[in-house]
Amino acid sequence: MSQVLIQAGSRFLNALGRHSDLIMHAYVNGSVDESNFSRKVLEQLIQLGILWRPDPQSALRLKSAVRNLLESGLQDERNRNINANIGTALASLKTIAEHYKESLHYNRFNEAHAYMTDLTEHVYQLTESLANSVRVMFSRINNEFGYVSSVEAKIRENELAQGQVSELLNQLECFRFDELSEIAGSNRELRHLLVVALQQSFSKATQELSVAQARLLDLLGRFREFQGRTRLLKGFLLHMEHHPDFAPGNYPNLTQVPVLFNQSAAMLKPASIDVNQVAHEQELQQIVASLSSVYRRKPVVSEPEKASTIDVSEQQSVDLESDPLQEEVDAYFCEVIDNGQSLSALDYFSQRELEFDPEVWIYQVIGGYQALDDEDKQFFAIDPVGHADEKYTGNFVIHDVTLGLR
Repeated sequence: MSQVLIQAGSRFLNALGRHSDLIMHAYVNGSVDESNFSRKVLEQLIQLGILWRPDPQSALRLKSAVRNLLESGLQDERNRNINANIGTALASLKTIAEHYKESLHYNRFNEAHAYMTDLTEHVYQLTESLANSVRVMFSRINNEFGYVSSVEAKIRENELAQGQVSELLNQLECFRFDELSEIAGSNRELRHLLVVALQQSFSKATQELSVAQARLLDLLGRFREFQGRTRLLKGFLLHMEHHPDFAPGNYPNLTQVPVLFNQSAAMLKPASIDVNQVAHEQELQQIVASLSSVYRRKPVVSEPEKASTIDVSEQQSVDLESDPLQEEVDAYFCEVIDNGQSLSALDYFSQRELEFDPEVWIYQVIGGYQALDDEDKQFFAIDPVGHADEKYTGNFVIHDVTLGLR
């Protein structure tokens, strides 16, 4: 049986080699020009299953198997077919694997060897089919569908490719490696074919198809952009044909610029003043120095003082009067200590009807708190009451303080 198969295969391949010009002519042109070739040669190729005639009035064409062989071997960009029938292939693998296990169980080793050979061929044919599908897809993406000329045709080819990738990803979901592992059992050869080889091919194909899907979406966006620009240009050319005296106006001088021309972004970003910005410290110092130089007073030339005698007699003792403002601040702190509750500085100012300037009073309260020792500060908590400056970012305007006990 095998010898007859070998002889038939040799005749088939010899015919392919001897009549390669005729076969490539049919592959490129789609059909055979029968007037340029011998009738006997054509009949021989028909009998071998290389050529066929769809109907009596049609020209001779290549069989699909031969065309697929040439497309795969030549890596022809016109090969846009992707085999996504993975479910049927997996069902065949499971069936052959069961035949192999049954033959081993009944010690029919010749049958088992034949089934293992067939199973190996099917497994590697499936992995090769997956790899070829991914190769075809990336060939079309890298070529940016160069086998079609118009942008509309590229968009249609892109949508076809996206559908094929989605279908192939859906077919890859047919892989159930837990089921395949259960079928393989403890047989090492079956596990290598049904689990290891298929899982490696599955992982690689899934990753590459995900990348292909992302690139297809990116290409589709670019094609849509080209299509929009082409339509815009065609519309402008059509407008110029109907209005040959049309001249574009001076759009920058218009108060309402059309959206088509008003595409420029703002040149200056929103800015605000921040005197606390360390990066601007040197420039601010220069500005302040230049401002102070304008109001610099002229030096006053004073006459040299005459020598005077110094009275070294005992002077009269001077009694230092206490500051009323400081006394009120101390009383304010004592009031907070006695009551044990937080008290606003301005509320205390209003209750006592003090005659100081309110701003000076708040400054003195803050200064009194800062003048305390670190140990005494731990007993008090001072909270500023105010708002952020509306113009100068980073500044906080204080209009009152609240003093309390921790």
